[in-house]
Amino acid sequence: MSIIETKNLTYTYPGGIETSLRDLSVKIQKGKFVLITGPSGCGKTTLCRCFNGLIPHFYQGELVGETTVVGLKVAEHPIYELAKQVGLVFQNPENQLFALSVEKDVAFGLENLGVPREEMRKRVDWALNLTGIYDLKERAPHELSGGQQQRVAIASVLAMQPEVIILDEPTSFLDPLGAKKIFEVIYDLNTKLGITVVLVEHRLDLTARYANHIIIMDNGEIILDGEPRKILNSEKTRLIGVGIPKPTRLYQILRKDGVRLSNTIPLCSDEMATMLREALKS
Repeated sequence: MSIIETKNLTYTYPGGIETSLRDLSVKIQKGKFVLITGPSGCGKTTLCRCFNGLIPHFYQGELVGETTVVGLKVAEHPIYELAKQVGLVFQNPENQLFALSVEKDVAFGLENLGVPREEMRKRVDWALNLTGIYDLKERAPHELSGGQQQRVAIASVLAMQPEVIILDEPTSFLDPLGAKKIFEVIYDLNTKLGITVVLVEHRLDLTARYANHIIIMDNGEIILDGEPRKILNSEKTRLIGVGIPKPTRLYQILRKDGVRLSNTIPLCSDEMATMLREALKS
């Protein structure tokens, strides 16, 4: 069952000369962890804005085609209605946080929706606990580290209890260790709660292991779409200029040199290490 679907989507920003999306059709299944990647300026963020209604309700421009999310035709429903189903976590958490305390920031969306106070209290506490920041609830967001701020941003979206969470390069301001912790939180949300995750990210070394669906874009088009191991091992992916995970690239080099390895393409260093140990035993 598709929870997100676009049909022949073409979009140009207001006053834009170049088309940002070109006749793009894609299906995302409910409960998947989807990784969208590709060169800078390829249309990844624009596609996400179509998923949550920022296009066409906030960004006008020229739009052709159709986007359906959780059974709703995006063009026919206002952003506040779509926000109940689709949550967006921005690249820079500071763009999402503005209240005097973490708790108030997480409650903000619920207040706008008119959620009863008792229900709001439950949802805020649930989201804070889930993201591991309950003990920070009285703190001011500007006092927190980048990783903590990003957790607050995720908690703010989670409190709305959407069916889909879209994250647009949510760890671009974090070091690899801080990013890894955020990705583990997102992966838990996907596996334990069944929330559909759409993650825009170029650091595939950190993220490929979590995804079960990958979309590679270039020049406003979807070039490859499918199972991560197969796609990241393809020559076409390398030629596009996507940063293939280093363990995957090492696997390709060793296989080419005649080293006998398993047919399962590794996406992370742990998988590569296990594969090499098995190769040395045989």
